[in-house]
Amino acid sequence: MRLATALASAALVLAGCGSASVGQSQEPAAKPFKVTAVADLGSPWAMTFLPDGRMLVTDKFGKITLVTQDGAKREVGGAPEVDRAGQGALMDIVPHPQFAENRLVYISFSEAGAGGKGVALARGRFVEDGGEARIDDLQVIFRATPYVTGNGHYSGRIAFSPDGQYLFFTNGERQKFDPAQDPKSTLGKVLRLTLDGKPAPGNPLATKGFHPAVWSYGHRNLLGIAFDAQGNLWEQEMGPKGGDEVNLILPGRNYGWPEASNGTHYDGRDIPDHRSGDGYEAPKVSWNPVISPGGLMIYSGELFPQWKGDAFIGGLSSKALVRVDLNGTDAAKGDQWDMGERIRDVEEGPDGAIWLIEDGNGKGPGRLLKLTPA
Repeated sequence: MRLATALASAALVLAGCGSASVGQSQEPAAKPFKVTAVADLGSPWAMTFLPDGRMLVTDKFGKITLVTQDGAKREVGGAPEVDRAGQGALMDIVPHPQFAENRLVYISFSEAGAGGKGVALARGRFVEDGGEARIDDLQVIFRATPYVTGNGHYSGRIAFSPDGQYLFFTNGERQKFDPAQDPKSTLGKVLRLTLDGKPAPGNPLATKGFHPAVWSYGHRNLLGIAFDAQGNLWEQEMGPKGGDEVNLILPGRNYGWPEASNGTHYDGRDIPDHRSGDGYEAPKVSWNPVISPGGLMIYSGELFPQWKGDAFIGGLSSKALVRVDLNGTDAAKGDQWDMGERIRDVEEGPDGAIWLIEDGNGKGPGRLLKLTPA
């Protein structure tokens, strides 16, 4: 028996199974949460909670859906017309900091315009009347500049400052590389705007010849942005072939793209890695192979106290939910749970449950999922 056991253990090692002993389970560890499918959606892109616990969910094809926590759905009228080619979509949706009083929501979307295509930011009023839900008086309050050809890297994520005075808006570099370093362009940037969509006063680079809305630059495709409880602004973005990033966003800093990245170009050309003293702000966490990060959420609830203050990221190509340990201004990789489908967005519910939307990948259905302690 000893010889047979030794031979079996050796075979496991040679097969790439490490030093596992005979009879040891090779099954992945159980997830620390249970997953409940709440509703089927089309190809959802982003979600947000309203004060009463219902959700507004946007869709790649230009639809907004109002969803209750038990899965009842109602289409919301008044959505803007979107250019949905490629990565185009009806993108983020976030309520105004004083939504309970003014019923305003902010929506980002891709559109065609003079010179090509780009991402626009609009604001309208959420109205419910006789069983009907709609967005009234929707007006575009900001557009990326310039509009260019192509169908990728719009970004379009929205976050409000903790004091509710400013709006942070992400503009991807539209797969054009150089605009991320162009001071006159908003592409490849984090922007700080007033709640009316104007460049915020006192932005750090306005006196240096930059577009007056720019807060930070040198970004690629920024698909998540959120403040933590200490007021730190965190952002995640897709790298090229490798090099997905989580960044601590600091005013006026250059994050390096396309001059520095921990990945490489898709055609195999090298990109210098981030290194100390190169003049670029390095990511706090990066992935190679990639996770293809979708939405970003900083957890503040009580249902999962062990994760309070941590970041959660939806993984697209990785089909995962990814946790990042946040500790002040530092970050480190945490867990990565296989979810079996592309995860487009992640949000925290009013009771501390974690909610996910599956991507749908343009084909649907993408499910709305609720995660609660196992």
